Amino acid sequence: MVREHIPQARTAHEPVRTCIGCRERAARSELLRIVAGTDSNGQPAVCPDPDRTAAGRGAHLHPTAECYELAVRRRAFSRALRAGAGLASASVRDYVDSSAFNRD
Repeated sequence: MVREHIPQARTAHEPVRTCIGCRERAARSELLRIVAGTDSNGQPAVCPDPDRTAAGRGAHLHPTAECYELAVRRRAFSRALRAGAGLASASVRDYVDSSAFNRD
């Protein structure tokens, strides 16, 4: 008995990540990657990485004020990035506030 090979349609696979604010899973393209870095004063800080090219451990966050506030309240930045306590997150807040994702 000869079986014909029927090619299956390939679907594009989009990596899925979890938002550290709301803890919901979403496609990587819908989330903002954040990394540990330094602020303008040289102090440890959380930095947005919209191009997803920065080296090191990253975490993901929906670029909304609600998810940002949840992440701050839960102290999720330090935990997700495995950094010590006291990471400033003002640069992420500024990015979220000015983000094109929030504009309709």
